[in-house]
Amino acid sequence: MSKVKPSKHLGDVMSTVVMHNVVSVDGFIADAQDQVGPLFDWYSNGDVVLGKGDTGKISQVSAEYVQPMWASIGSTVIGRHLFDITNGWEGSPPAGDHVVVVSHRPKPDGWHPEASYHFVDDVAQAIEKARELAGERTVAVAAGEVGGQALALGLVDEVAMDVVPVVFGSGKRYFGSVEAQHLLEDPHTVIQGDRVLHLRYRVRR
Repeated sequence: MSKVKPSKHLGDVMSTVVMHNVVSVDGFIADAQDQVGPLFDWYSNGDVVLGKGDTGKISQVSAEYVQPMWASIGSTVIGRHLFDITNGWEGSPPAGDHVVVVSHRPKPDGWHPEASYHFVDDVAQAIEKARELAGERTVAVAAGEVGGQALALGLVDEVAMDVVPVVFGSGKRYFGSVEAQHLLEDPHTVIQGDRVLHLRYRVRR
């Protein structure tokens, strides 16, 4: 797959593509059976309602980071596997108004026709579609195989990690099957929450 040049919107304003997920200290987003174990415990160990729907309650310090981050998201890119195991959040994603699913299979017949979900069979085209939908707002890319492919293609601007103090030992990797070296800048966001460390890095160009 070839690299896709970033689209421009509303003058010369471009959306930022952020690869994101909760991750163990040894770099896993789930175990081999897609179980997240204690990775999401911090979503329910506080007093502040995170967002729309049943998204749990988090600590004040995490909320001050997560809420504006989620509010900035215009569209999200995910893989078909995540879509299938969540059933696409029943057409209502935790953040953002649009979802682009990287999949060789179409949207299931009759599945939430009102939801702004788009199925694209190529990672680069999925990022481009998500940029169009997001406009000035952020494009969030789920870490894992799809996020790793987007990083390898040079389409990711920032890497955001919510690091939980647990060692998985094996499972689904944050960067998927990426094997090449990719340099990041020093983190421009370092926030210690309750049982989670929020980190954000720009990708070095």
